[in-house]
Amino acid sequence: MKSASTAGILLLITLYLPSTFADKPAINGPRIALSGVSVEFTLTSLGETPSTIMVNGEKAGLSYGDEFVISHTTSEQPITIEVHQAGKTLLKQEIPVIPGWVSLLPPLIAITLAFLLRSVVPALFMGLLVGAWAANGLTVSGLIKGIFDTMTIYILNAIIDPGHAAVILFSLLIGGMVGIISKNGGMLGIVNAVIPIARTPKRGQAVIAGLGLSIFFDDYANTMIVGNATRPVSDTLKISREKLAYLVDSTAAPVTTIAIITTWIGFQVGLIDDAISGIDGLDAPAYSFFLNSIAYSFYPFLAIFLVFLVVFSGRDFGPMLRAEQRARTIGEVLKPNNGNNPAANMKEFEEKSGLPCRAINGVLPILALVIGVIGGMFISGEGNSLQDIVGSADAYVVLIWASLLSCIVAIILTLSQRLLNLEEIVDAWTIGAKFMLNGMILLVMAWAIADVTKELQTAPYLISILGSTVSPFLLPALVFLLAACSAFASGSSWGVMAILMPLVIPLCWAILEINGIADQNHIYILYACIACVLTGAVWADHCSPISDTTVLTCLATGCDLMDHVITQMPYALLSGLTAIVICLLPASYGVPWWMVLGIGIVVVAIGHRVLSEPVTTA
Repeated sequence: MKSASTAGILLLITLYLPSTFADKPAINGPRIALSGVSVEFTLTSLGETPSTIMVNGEKAGLSYGDEFVISHTTSEQPITIEVHQAGKTLLKQEIPVIPGWVSLLPPLIAITLAFLLRSVVPALFMGLLVGAWAANGLTVSGLIKGIFDTMTIYILNAIIDPGHAAVILFSLLIGGMVGIISKNGGMLGIVNAVIPIARTPKRGQAVIAGLGLSIFFDDYANTMIVGNATRPVSDTLKISREKLAYLVDSTAAPVTTIAIITTWIGFQVGLIDDAISGIDGLDAPAYSFFLNSIAYSFYPFLAIFLVFLVVFSGRDFGPMLRAEQRARTIGEVLKPNNGNNPAANMKEFEEKSGLPCRAINGVLPILALVIGVIGGMFISGEGNSLQDIVGSADAYVVLIWASLLSCIVAIILTLSQRLLNLEEIVDAWTIGAKFMLNGMILLVMAWAIADVTKELQTAPYLISILGSTVSPFLLPALVFLLAACSAFASGSSWGVMAILMPLVIPLCWAILEINGIADQNHIYILYACIACVLTGAVWADHCSPISDTTVLTCLATGCDLMDHVITQMPYALLSGLTAIVICLLPASYGVPWWMVLGIGIVVVAIGHRVLSEPVTTA
């Protein structure tokens, strides 16, 4: 009887409590606001009874439903939001306001310290700490809370995010596979097979760049496959790790950006589709907008052209020239006395003595990885066309499938030929995965920085200070620079694309309508703006030490992160500035895209010739 009464009471509590808590209003929105920047909050669970909404003591509206949206342009004072119902205050919450420029501090501190200290982890942590402090209102108590939030919120969320976790797992599996094929002699077999084809550094670089173009369907897969597979070959040919990282990085995202069938398609087209929906006059399919924008993607074309120009000319400039001369003359592919180098000790990757070094044992696992990615996209994707299937595929799941398949193939090959026993295979896999650890730490920190910049509304602040009053013919260049600044500061090209695309497309069309040129003769400006969102973000990725793709490149090639950034940046700047000044601005005023692209290629070639010198050989 007593147990029955207890059960009844518990049942009543169970039924009562959810309704009680469900009726409590809540505010969804940023924890802080920036002065002078418009901010939006959503009030939920307001109930059926009319609720009065107050913002800083003034009536904002009356809600009769479960949701109410508040748009507010902040001043220097904190934002106080109140919900009153039937004479009672149901909710009162104060949102701190900080100066807008503070939102730029986390990435600026991280990037500046990375260059000054040449130690990226503490630089990223300091930037993250400042961001966490700012997110808590820049108070003394906020500083204390921010110290703990760096770990318990930002770093933890960066790790447990499904997409991020997939990249970590994918990278560990790839590293493990590389460890196995290195120990079983497969990697050395590839080196021995390629050396007759790539007998010289020039031919070796051409092979690396060609492989970079061939794996066009995903930048992550491109980076990890090409970087890991060609690292032993490049070392044998005395190609610096800095040059290897440049060849891999500059043929990964650029080719994926302009390819018509990639793992990026679904994301990019989805953003475009959301942005054009509801806009009168833009009735074409989103995919057609993407296809038309490729003609105005000047930076990827120029970056890829510069890669092959550098390779076949045998000339370099800036820090890359010094790195290449070091590798050629004294055989040091790695910068000496660099404690931050993730590949300072590669002895663990040496093949087991006495084993036959067969290239097939290295080629088949890598081939399984490539085929696994392509096949996985068809299995995971849906639709009636190739574009729909690839675009809808779950890229993260596919990469895990493919990397696991490559490990399985490597293990089967090794066991069937009795090259290693099971314990030795596990040790080799662990060595390969351990090689990825430093890069994984950097990658998690970069993701955390991207999260804190999102919370601090760094991109909206940049948009607010640049303003929207601009000539339609200057808009593409402005969008390119805006995307570049945002991606450089956040380290996330996809994050910037997701933020800017819904803003840029309506803004561009509105400016065209205001100027009376919202027609088919001037729609190329819209195509150019779409291209600039995508390519401006990629350009900044090539220059930012907190970019995830930059970190992955260093991970795959064994190059120090800052060495890669410093050596690649002059090349990215040459291509990027040419894309803006020589190509984008004239194209925005109606000069045919093919003409300005041709001129841009000539300018890049001349610029490279003037700046570069032949690499001195031993």
